[in-house]
Amino acid sequence: MARKPKSASKKPSAGKTKSKSAAIPATPAPAEFSKEQELAAYRNMLMIRRFEEKAGQLYGMGFIGGFCHLYIGQEAVVTGMQAAISEGDQVITSYRDHGHMLACGMDPKGVMAELTGRRNGYSKGKGGSMHMFSKEKNFYGGHGIVGGQVSLGTGLAFANHYRDEKKVCLTYFGDGASNQGQVYESFNMAELWKLPCIYVIENNRYAMGTSVVRSSALTEFSKRGSSFNIPGIEVDGMDVRAVKAAGDLAVKWCRAGKGPIILEMQTYRYRGHSMSDPAKYRSKDEVQKMRAESDPVEQVRQRLIAKKWANEDVLKAIDKDIRAVVGNAAEFAQSDPEPDASELYTDVYV
Repeated sequence: MARKPKSASKKPSAGKTKSKSAAIPATPAPAEFSKEQELAAYRNMLMIRRFEEKAGQLYGMGFIGGFCHLYIGQEAVVTGMQAAISEGDQVITSYRDHGHMLACGMDPKGVMAELTGRRNGYSKGKGGSMHMFSKEKNFYGGHGIVGGQVSLGTGLAFANHYRDEKKVCLTYFGDGASNQGQVYESFNMAELWKLPCIYVIENNRYAMGTSVVRSSALTEFSKRGSSFNIPGIEVDGMDVRAVKAAGDLAVKWCRAGKGPIILEMQTYRYRGHSMSDPAKYRSKDEVQKMRAESDPVEQVRQRLIAKKWANEDVLKAIDKDIRAVVGNAAEFAQSDPEPDASELYTDVYV
């Protein structure tokens, strides 16, 4: 007579499985920046600001076609997160991507040339604003499908896990994309397999043009992963020091093998959803209030002056240097040749 396995005597409750709740880490205090860190943050954020301003000008002049989504106002998010990761970690984001490219160290000339559809753009002039990549800088796009990059970022994290590499993937998406179905499929897989993925939700409050309070049943986006036991914390996305501290925490969490984590960045875009959006769904007073009280670049500028780490002349010189770099990129992007017609048949699936 066959011996009955020990486990057979235990009757599991029908339809019930045990699920261990994830501990939710507390939101850390803003990081203490040194003089060098403050100056680096100022320069990096100002580079993004001036680049996006110039991109907006070129779009208005007709040099940039198609869609163009500017990152003005959100610079602290990508600057702080980039300062928290290490060489080899990956970044993937949505169509509001120019700031992420610059923060990753991609050449402003190549980024601007892609915006104008030129030969030396990062996608050979065929991708435009929303579709640029740089394997060398571990930047995996720029994606035009709302929420589509979340599944891809989860896949990058799976590759890191499968290869037993201690890399993490920063997967950026917005409050609008947070309502997409594939986001939750990705959450489920990421937590099930404990993938090293940091989901950075850039909550700029208006998605494509509708306030989150009118479009989302749960407006606390840091809790969007709670049904999958994914912890999340809310971060002041207008303060680069707060972002850096949260980024450090999230990177440590993922590298320790604890699985994914969500960082909800409370941020704000000053322009419309895209260059074709007049943003009439909010008041000018609201935008001005955010600029006056919470501007990420101005916060760093004021700290540098208050601590006597830089004076007005030094900061003006930095701005002058950055304007020159952006100006050269714009000139290059207007004079660089357009792609040869033969490029229509390269880098495509047959």
